[in-house]
Amino acid sequence: MPAPRKYPQELRERSVRLVREAMSQETSLSMNAAVIRVGHRVGVNSDTLRGWVKQARIDAGEVAGVTSVDAATIKALEREVRELKRANEILLAASSFFARELDPRLPF
Repeated sequence: MPAPRKYPQELRERSVRLVREAMSQETSLSMNAAVIRVGHRVGVNSDTLRGWVKQARIDAGEVAGVTSVDAATIKALEREVRELKRANEILLAASSFFARELDPRLPF
């Protein structure tokens, strides 16, 4: 079970929006400077906010990367593969067990 989120989604969205607005209003302002400025105002660690902004840019298609939706899909598929491999191992062991029960001469 994932750890509870420290920041509510509304705060995340508002903080990212504030960083984007700050960068659009002051074209000379770098992303790092905007993140530090907004982070202090809203009470969010600047490194955390920087990650949110980068992920928002990826999700919006502005930069290349794995979107949040794709990451969730990949995670679900990896979980399913693990479960299927485990089920396959159990079935293989069971079939070997029952084969020995039927014919004890088999080398399994």
